[in-house]
Amino acid sequence: MTLAMGVPPREPVRAWGRVPEELSAGIPVEQRGPGLDRDAVRLLVSRGAEVSHHAFVELPRLLRAGDLLVVNTSSTLAAAVDGRVGHARVVVHFSTRGDDGRWAVELREPDGRGTTRARTGGPAGTQVRLPGGVRLVLEEPLSACGERLWWARASGAEVLGMLREHGRPIRYSYTERDQPLSAYQTVFALPSADGAGSAEMPSAARPFTARLVAELVSRGVQFAPITLHTGVASAEVHEPPYPERFSVPEASARLINAVKAGDGRVVAVGTTAVRAVESAAGADGVVRAREGWTDLVVTPERGVRAVDGLLTGLHEPEASHLLMLEAVGGRAAVDRSYEEALRGLYLWHEFGDVHLILPKEDPHSEDCSSNCW
Repeated sequence: MTLAMGVPPREPVRAWGRVPEELSAGIPVEQRGPGLDRDAVRLLVSRGAEVSHHAFVELPRLLRAGDLLVVNTSSTLAAAVDGRVGHARVVVHFSTRGDDGRWAVELREPDGRGTTRARTGGPAGTQVRLPGGVRLVLEEPLSACGERLWWARASGAEVLGMLREHGRPIRYSYTERDQPLSAYQTVFALPSADGAGSAEMPSAARPFTARLVAELVSRGVQFAPITLHTGVASAEVHEPPYPERFSVPEASARLINAVKAGDGRVVAVGTTAVRAVESAAGADGVVRAREGWTDLVVTPERGVRAVDGLLTGLHEPEASHLLMLEAVGGRAAVDRSYEEALRGLYLWHEFGDVHLILPKEDPHSEDCSSNCW
């Protein structure tokens, strides 16, 4: 199976500009001080032009009984592994396994600091030697738009077994040090029967703890599991998300439709959950059980059909994910909230703070006048 990326969406100019380097979260919040847990991050809440500032542990009182959180159960793989091309050292990021057994991979160069930098991909026929006797041969670019990601075929051993034994989590230069794989698993992560998983953590769910989930359930908030195995991020270039494997089970589809039919709100936890649910939603807004590959790119022009709100991390100004945020909350609301996030010194990336986008018209919401800007 060959998966082709679509035409990149428009790249809007962001009024809020560049994110200062010091606002990158270099380590998980639970390592920043004694007694901290994953839920000790901050929570920015936007309802249209209204923005309020909270701690993530306040989430149960920001939602209400009958609301539904859609959560991604994909587990994170140890998807980075050292290799060699000739005498040159490389790091291979395994992104997505195709139906034909090939893998979409990104080759990067070690930067001498324990992380990596971009490397020109290809050419076709390039051979990469990996641990455990695995040989990787690059066959063709994943996209006609660029050569960052390549389809590659492995031989000599099974890739997932090699990753379990020799792999480590994908790590970027804004992080301070290596972390165990457990730091990149969310509380919702479940092992897949075929060993598949995400190249990078579905990080919007990282702040959830078992204690917080229990409190949400006790307050009448429901959960609907879906699965979407994420590929590698596109940190160097403007790129739309490429096709990814997903599953929306029957029980979750029924629950989403029931909440939509009542007065509850469907809040996706992460852009991955939005992509999965919207891929299973018909033009009538009804969500049906579905699994396979999705190439859906959610933009303001396309809009959302089933999702009312979104809990997500903070994204770089060049990230195509921001178009999805605009589809949920509107361009003005997203720009306003990001200006406040910069002013409030919120932290970016997978170990950083989170942003809750709720519907603008919400007569049931609590009075947040003490925290609103």
